[in-house]
Amino acid sequence: MHSRVLAFFAAGLFATAAAIAQITPAEGYTPPNDDPSVKVGGTIFLDYTFQQEPEARDAGGNLIHPNAFNVGRAYINITGQLHHLVAFRITPDVTRETGSGSSLAGSYTYRLKYAYAQFNMDDWLPHGTWLRFGMQQTPYIDFHEGIYRYRFQGQIFVEREGFLVSSDLGLSGRLAFPSNYGDFHLGVYNGEGYNRSEANDQKAFQARLTLRPAPAVPVLRGLRLTGFWDGDHYVRDAKKERFIGALTFEHPFVNAGVDYIDAKDQTLLTAAKIEAKGWSAWVTPRTPIGIEGLFRYDELKPDDRNDSKKKRTIAGLAYWFTVFKPGVTTALLGDYEYLKYDDFTPARPTEKRYALHMLVNF
Repeated sequence: MHSRVLAFFAAGLFATAAAIAQITPAEGYTPPNDDPSVKVGGTIFLDYTFQQEPEARDAGGNLIHPNAFNVGRAYINITGQLHHLVAFRITPDVTRETGSGSSLAGSYTYRLKYAYAQFNMDDWLPHGTWLRFGMQQTPYIDFHEGIYRYRFQGQIFVEREGFLVSSDLGLSGRLAFPSNYGDFHLGVYNGEGYNRSEANDQKAFQARLTLRPAPAVPVLRGLRLTGFWDGDHYVRDAKKERFIGALTFEHPFVNAGVDYIDAKDQTLLTAAKIEAKGWSAWVTPRTPIGIEGLFRYDELKPDDRNDSKKKRTIAGLAYWFTVFKPGVTTALLGDYEYLKYDDFTPARPTEKRYALHMLVNF
């Protein structure tokens, strides 16, 4: 099956190339700027988090409320173009070394998050159509985070619960629909994510289709319907599948969304098949002066063979600084997060955290 999908994908690329060769620029055409360019930017996530529950014990056996200042993310974004048809991105990402046997245990170290080449097809297809090769964003998470702006508080539902990763090595293409009616993003990836090497001969095929029903109606312009499918295998014939349906809405005074996931996992042919189902709903009311609210609820049934459930509630108040130029973003968020585990075996304690988060992006 994978070979047929790869053949289909390759055929589409060759067909596109053939179509490109037949197009002649219109009279009066102004050539685009083909001068090579490079831009350097960065993204920083900072936080102070206080854990009210559960309590822990320090090295002296004292009951404590864990709390710490943290750097959740520090990106250096290097982007640019070699030609108006060829762009690139290189992004190293900071992470804390947790390996107990390493001399760097506890240190912040850098790893590669993105490294890809992009072939832009705006000359022949709707603006925003491209092909990418390398370590790149996966189709669903990158799309969703463009609407849900609070990644600096924590990952979106499907990533936080371990169903998807935000970056992987592969080949993908995005087709933008005319008149802003949506887009289609299809890719083939290793399936292990950017932080792991390929573990087998299986590949993950991911596809996202997003439709904007009424792009010309001002009040409905921000409404989008999305379907996403991820088909992979842990080993041959042992499936790893995810289906997501989502409804999102954007407006100058509110962004909102709801998504539902159905995930199936079988790690080996001899292992039991596990089906997980869950949903997440969120809303971020906004004001013209930069003050925003954040309200989110996640619910997951991780195993259809029992009655266990995870329920997460997030509430916060943010201020987005409005004095910066386009491309520069800074925000502060104070939030409360409550996580409850129902009917887990063994039982797990309820978690309560208070945090102050900061985003710096330039």
